[in-house]
Amino acid sequence: MKKIISRITNHKPLPWGGVGVGLLLLCLTSCGVYNKYERPDVNTQGLVRDAVNDRDTLVVQDTASFGNLPWREVFTDPQLQSLIEQGLQKNANLQNAVLTVQMYETMLKAARLAFLPAVTLGGTSPMGTIATTYTDPSVTTKSYSIPVTASWTLDLFGNILSQKRSTQMKLLGMKDYQMAVRAQVVSGIANCYYTLLMLDRQLEIVTEMSKMSKETWEMMKMQYKLGRMRSTSVQSAEAAYLSTQTQANDFRRQIRATENALSLLIGQQGQYIPRSTLEAQSLPSHFTTGVGVALLKNRPDVHNAEMQLAACFHDVQTARSQFYPNVTVGASAAFSNGNGALNPGKWLTTLFGSLTQPIFMRGALTANLKVTQLQYEQAYNTWQNAILQAGNEVSNALVNYNGYDANSKLEEQRVAVLKQNVEDTKLLYQSKGGSYLEVLTAQTQLLSAQLSKITDDFNKMQSVVSLYTALGGGGK
Repeated sequence: MKKIISRITNHKPLPWGGVGVGLLLLCLTSCGVYNKYERPDVNTQGLVRDAVNDRDTLVVQDTASFGNLPWREVFTDPQLQSLIEQGLQKNANLQNAVLTVQMYETMLKAARLAFLPAVTLGGTSPMGTIATTYTDPSVTTKSYSIPVTASWTLDLFGNILSQKRSTQMKLLGMKDYQMAVRAQVVSGIANCYYTLLMLDRQLEIVTEMSKMSKETWEMMKMQYKLGRMRSTSVQSAEAAYLSTQTQANDFRRQIRATENALSLLIGQQGQYIPRSTLEAQSLPSHFTTGVGVALLKNRPDVHNAEMQLAACFHDVQTARSQFYPNVTVGASAAFSNGNGALNPGKWLTTLFGSLTQPIFMRGALTANLKVTQLQYEQAYNTWQNAILQAGNEVSNALVNYNGYDANSKLEEQRVAVLKQNVEDTKLLYQSKGGSYLEVLTAQTQLLSAQLSKITDDFNKMQSVVSLYTALGGGGK
């Protein structure tokens, strides 16, 4: 049998001619147990919708991708970079993903060693005995045996090979999972950091508006003492001032909660997070999405889904190979004195071989093959859906960026108009040409517009993070 396999591997003819070899190779290839995984056809045309035209898809000419940039080139804030580096070292989920990859690497080593013979020393027989004869109790007979057994399962029908390939695909899938967790850590830290910057700026705006509202309230109290205003006007001004105080408290609470969440992401206890300002941030504003098929390689979750599909393909091969014979060859040897008959002892050797052909297994093999085929179909559907989901995420990120960018520019104009409106209504009120209600309304509208402007700026930054992640970012 070894000569047959050796000659098939080295493409040398057997002594009894090429007909037997041809029949054997035809049998092995026709049963499909040695087939390798090949990616099924997938259409990625029109995967990403156009960010402007509602009825068109994005036509991409470039082959580069914004998601291929190292994260340090996207997130240039030094304090944010320091937080991301700490998160990549200490994040618990990422550390567990690394350990999972190491477990699958160990499993793959074991799968590769399955091609080698198994050698055992000792076995079920005792390695040494001392026996007393019944004819003469005063005489003892010493016997000893040191057995060694080696066996080798010939993988003629690809059972071991397909199991090894399946483990390889699962290992690649776990590496993709590790990269997906890494991308989530990078984007999560960036989003929390930008959230803190947004809340800092909103708290600053509310604090400034609180001072302005208090000045208005103090002015109305003076007017009331002079008999020029009703008490209801003073009450409204006081209520407006107290409203800004509650908003400030809400922002402080949200800042503390966001700091705690970010601390958890970077593997430390909740504490103050050193940070820059929202105005100091500089993120890319021009993006290249790459060709649609690049998502199949760049997105860790999409590639992971394909590796799971490949693993299921090889699981089907394993289940199919179990219908064919299992051939095992081996040898055993024992250094023994033959229960005292040989002195000194000698090596006793035995050669053996076995061929097992499943005939009737109560439908277990057929059921296993059917289950693995159904699991392959499930994995295919999961992979296809992951591709569509990736396209949707890229489309949504582009649309969100354009929408929030347009809103931010409009809010900037609105803030400028309302600032002037606040000044004009104050002058009118002081000259008795306006009412207190106009002053309060103008201040409230200005505060709302300023907060909306900051929220739009934050959402635009968050869209950049989402697009970077959707295109497969988060690498080194």
